[in-house]
Amino acid sequence: MGSYEDFWWETTQSINELGLKKEFDAQLEKMSGQDKHRYKDTRTRWDYAYHKVIKNYENKRNQKIQKTQSTSLQDGKKK
Repeated sequence: MGSYEDFWWETTQSINELGLKKEFDAQLEKMSGQDKHRYKDTRTRWDYAYHKVIKNYENKRNQKIQKTQSTSLQDGKKK
């Protein structure tokens, strides 16, 4: 039983620490209208939404880092 409580706690903490609550809630709302998620239990839906939001967050962060690195490289060549 404790593993379920740990899952809810860790998911909520992680989402709140990263400031992704709005995105997480939007993903859950989006999923509620999709047939492929219709018969999944709540934990499975939360797990899917959590990983989807985290993946999007990391992709955006990596794109930002790459953009910054390429800009600094271009600035270095101009000097």
